[in-house]
Amino acid sequence: MRIAMMHTRVRVEERLLLDALEAAGVGATPIDARSVVLDPASARDWRAYDAVLDRSLSLTATTTIGRVLESLGVRVINSPAAVELCADKLRTTIALERAGVPTPRVRVAVDPETALRAVEEIGYPAVLKPTVGSWGRLVARVNDRDAAEAVIEHRATLGSVSHHVYYVQEHIVKPGRDIRAFVVGGEPIAAIARTSEHWVTNTARGAHASGLPLTPELADHCSRTAAAIGGDILAVDLLECPRRGLLVNEVNHSIEFRNSIETTGVDIPGAIAAHVARVARADAPAGVPA
Repeated sequence: MRIAMMHTRVRVEERLLLDALEAAGVGATPIDARSVVLDPASARDWRAYDAVLDRSLSLTATTTIGRVLESLGVRVINSPAAVELCADKLRTTIALERAGVPTPRVRVAVDPETALRAVEEIGYPAVLKPTVGSWGRLVARVNDRDAAEAVIEHRATLGSVSHHVYYVQEHIVKPGRDIRAFVVGGEPIAAIARTSEHWVTNTARGAHASGLPLTPELADHCSRTAAAIGGDILAVDLLECPRRGLLVNEVNHSIEFRNSIETTGVDIPGAIAAHVARVARADAPAGVPA
């Protein structure tokens, strides 16, 4: 059994995954996505692999390569459809709403004046986010109309086309933390609390991570989220609302976990490697078209 691990940079996570795959008896070949030339009419060398584990940091590379490989019958983890749902916060929201998963209230607009109306429908404070982005970048909390007008004007004038979709989310008064849960093969395996004095509680913005038990409610929210998204390996971010309980805020398809292994006491790369091996074994008999 052989796995290809697509990457754009071999970080600590990728090295841990390569070690875990080897320990699981799975041959893993790291492939730099930037070196790949694809033929949409032929699987060619990809027939050597039972599955491709995507660890690329480039969303463009992930979706482009994933679409071509999947069209050729290659099993990609995560699937392009799941990646595209996670990568776009609006598409994530739509999928979760359809599945009945509790989320913060959202309004969407495509015009600056209408965006201001969307903010005021949500009420102050409100959170403005780009629909595509990560690590808490360009997320703004607006506390009044003056702040909303300023942020909207800046995005309308200086932003790219994607910033002209105004995604407005209610601000949840959380207890100084949010929750990140790791889901592998549809099963929640671990969770951390990310605590910060800043209202944005991403570890990329300096939040402190600590282990958190997987309660039945938390596990249920995560399982339902994974079913709605359809991903193999996901990180689910949740907020604790004082009125409505747990709300799923965002879902991530490319997870970072090196600092969560010791924190949670869970062998996260081992769990991922075991799932990849199961998927590859299940799909191997079907073969890949030439």
